[in-house]
Amino acid sequence: MTTPTEVPAMTEHLLDVEGKKIFVAETGRGAPVLLLHGGGPGASGVSNYSRNIAELSQEFRVIVPDLPGYGRSSKGLDPADPFGALATGIRGVLDQLGLEKAHFVGNSYGGACALRLALDTPQRVDRMVLMGPGGIGTTRALPTPGLNSLLNYYTGDGPSRPKLEKFIRDYLVFNAAHVPDSIIDARYRDSIDPEVVAAPPLRRPKSLGALWKMDFTRDKRLKRLAVPTLVLWGAADKVNRPSGGRMLAERMPNCDLYEVANTGHWVQWERADLFNRLCADFLAGRR
Repeated sequence: MTTPTEVPAMTEHLLDVEGKKIFVAETGRGAPVLLLHGGGPGASGVSNYSRNIAELSQEFRVIVPDLPGYGRSSKGLDPADPFGALATGIRGVLDQLGLEKAHFVGNSYGGACALRLALDTPQRVDRMVLMGPGGIGTTRALPTPGLNSLLNYYTGDGPSRPKLEKFIRDYLVFNAAHVPDSIIDARYRDSIDPEVVAAPPLRRPKSLGALWKMDFTRDKRLKRLAVPTLVLWGAADKVNRPSGGRMLAERMPNCDLYEVANTGHWVQWERADLFNRLCADFLAGRR
């Protein structure tokens, strides 16, 4: 197991993007890298990348937003095209920071955001690292038990700590014993923000059109997307099927695939040392 690394002091911004606020923290110097977090209940940027920021900031300008709908950013996300709404918000972050292009690192929902942004505006993306991204083959098979657990969090009897603990320990990671109670407590507190409960940012598609937009393997642009991409997928991922990695590698012209043994959906946290090395080398063009 990776020893946790203390997150360095970070400069914080609350950016205005098309009338909505997006919270961003950053540290380090060098080529800009945006770290985009996953979409689980209570997720936020700095907490999801707590084991990566210090290492990556030694070489890069590390920029960590809370995705629209999460953390300290404005709540609410268009359910008809959530990936598009996420990409629009993060593209607005680039604009507000005066960045023509940047590297992107995205886990799960954040990976879907990065991929949609690259498909819509490839000139804004230098290199991409995707960890178990959402939206890969989602119309080709039924949702996994882990994804169902995630999507059901705000339905039925509503959010609760036991529901969140089950998702994290049973589905998010390979070894539940490695997750301290403090992580579950913090994420539960954030997950019951009344604004989030009223409009969960991750929910089941309500129409066939929305579902279709949320499967990148149906997007013809994917085969023309030349952005150099590294896909990291936990071999024991119970949320998004590891077979999604092969789907991307077969469709994207410049895609490397690395399947990580004994690892679930949270590669950057579960295998932080490996992730930090691979990520830094790939973004710097050393591999």
